[in-house]
Amino acid sequence: MNCAGIVLAAGAGTRMKSKKPKVIHEILGRPLVLWPVAALKEAGIQDVTVVVGPEDDQVEAVVSGQANVAVQQHKLGTADAAKAAMATEALATFEGSVVLVYGDCPLLIPDTIRQLMDVRVQEDAAAVVLTFRVEDPFGYGRIIREDSFEAGLSTGQVVAIVEQKDASSEEAQVCECNSGFYCFDAAKLRACLSQVTNDNAQGEYYITDVVALLRQAGEKVVALATEDPQECAGVNSRVQLAEATRAMQQRINRAHMEAGVTMLAPDLVWIGPDVTLEQDVTLLQNVTLMGRTSIGEDSIVGPDTRLFDTQVGRGCMVDETIAYEAQIDSGATTGPRAYLRPGAHLMEGAKAGTHVEIKKSTVGAGSKVPHLSYIGDTTIGEGVNIGAGSITCNYDGKHKHATTIGDGTFIGSDTMMVAPVNIGSNVTVGAGSVITKDVPDDALAVARARESVYDGWTLTHRK
Repeated sequence: MNCAGIVLAAGAGTRMKSKKPKVIHEILGRPLVLWPVAALKEAGIQDVTVVVGPEDDQVEAVVSGQANVAVQQHKLGTADAAKAAMATEALATFEGSVVLVYGDCPLLIPDTIRQLMDVRVQEDAAAVVLTFRVEDPFGYGRIIREDSFEAGLSTGQVVAIVEQKDASSEEAQVCECNSGFYCFDAAKLRACLSQVTNDNAQGEYYITDVVALLRQAGEKVVALATEDPQECAGVNSRVQLAEATRAMQQRINRAHMEAGVTMLAPDLVWIGPDVTLEQDVTLLQNVTLMGRTSIGEDSIVGPDTRLFDTQVGRGCMVDETIAYEAQIDSGATTGPRAYLRPGAHLMEGAKAGTHVEIKKSTVGAGSKVPHLSYIGDTTIGEGVNIGAGSITCNYDGKHKHATTIGDGTFIGSDTMMVAPVNIGSNVTVGAGSVITKDVPDDALAVARARESVYDGWTLTHRK
């Protein structure tokens, strides 16, 4: 099936009361506009065009690499936006189905998009309108069909879409409403867009008028009713953004639980759309997983943990940990209160303990940084123990420098390792040392001031 997608994203979004465009506000780490783009692609539509305003550089930057961009120069309504998309090189001569959706509607699911495309082909229709039914339809555009009204519904093909302010008393009783999502025959959409006028109170060109023009031309327009009105919900305010976020949280969490993930308090777990979780992962309360994070089977994450673009292996314990672009291999443990910055890599069975910060460093298999330490720009071998309060002093005020620590080395508590420095394998470093020179394999290194004791000093000086 030859299909293309259009995402209308040029709206001002004034109700968000924000200095940035509405469609780049995020739900679970993904900008609003990229949710419908992702849904279209998952439905099998790879050729997607996003319509932006003439000064929407921020939206273009977000969309870049994800979809084509069309610019609606004057923001004269939805039909004008669709016309801008259809005039692009990608769509100017396109033949097939065109699915049109909105950039502020994140809850539309790929299966519904596939149904729209299938129904258009099966019915040989010029257009398919996605509709939803609600008990109180006030404010929504009504779907008017060609046959008689029955119990608040009309039946048959779609004749028109009537806005609330234009609805007759009979039409106002219809509870089938327009979602604003459509699947058009591309050639017929293109022809009708050139005929849409702005003869209305707002002086704008509306995509709903395309339905009436298609009917006037004797074309077939049908409706597809979604079973879940929630997927048609748009985001126009911060309150609606929170509501959509909660709905997406519940949808994502349910899918993971049905696939074998345990969540003891799912309302307190937030998972982004690109996160992957294997079976028998356990997520405790107050866990946030975002970006391209992945977690292997039998790992326990939380409580109070935030992971961003972080890979966690199998059988790990990740407790009260914040991690960005880190890698935690199988059997490793972190926390409580650990901070893994970009480039931190805990190899198999390694440990980053309480109040430990690690940046751009590898902690070798079975090695431990148990507590109260900072490790930066460091390569730690296997079976190393870093004593409490130890620091790799990697920054001289202008440049970062590297530290290496060989296999089997023991670093005593409160040790400063002043980079650049290499500490060999099987080395013992005395507690309280300041290591500024390389230490060879199998050596003992002690670098501290000599202790002086003065008997009776307190008795003579504290009076």
